[in-house]
Amino acid sequence: MARNNQSRSQSPTAKAPIFLFHDLLQPPDSVIKERVSSNEEVPKWSSRAIKSFAMGELEARKLKYPTTGTEAILMGILIEGTTLASKFLRSNGVTLFKVREETVKLLGKADMWFFSPEHPALTDEAQRVLDWAFDKKIKSGGSGEITTSHLLLGIWYEVDSPGQKIMATLGFNEEKAKELESLISEPGFIDG
Repeated sequence: MARNNQSRSQSPTAKAPIFLFHDLLQPPDSVIKERVSSNEEVPKWSSRAIKSFAMGELEARKLKYPTTGTEAILMGILIEGTTLASKFLRSNGVTLFKVREETVKLLGKADMWFFSPEHPALTDEAQRVLDWAFDKKIKSGGSGEITTSHLLLGIWYEVDSPGQKIMATLGFNEEKAKELESLISEPGFIDG
């Protein structure tokens, strides 16, 4: 069974992405002006969030998928392993092995002879997860960085995405999402 790429193409009515993840360290000025008022500080991505995304891209390549989806970002968070999000997932029974197994069940195995690009393109769902994390950090008004916890919650709130389906299958639910959200909204929260 080959991975279904038809549903992963961009729809003509899709909202333009805020930015691509490779531009995270310095998003385009047009994005900043559109999303952040002049008196607000532009949120930065934590080094662990960037590493988690890179690990997710690598996992998509290992599975020979042509795109980086929410399931790959979820695996990247677990591979990085040192953040609150990864520890929270593991303490709730969500492990890399289980996520990888569910990913193959849900999306199928890729063609053995397919060579994934060095930086597989983001799916629409994965782009919305990044946008959600960015917007959530801006709305919180607090200082600090966008963390893997923001990415994880973005995956959860991207309903019907492969990552969200896998999390639900493995027992993650709205109650656990609210618990994680309350942990990261505490004053002085530092992920790590």
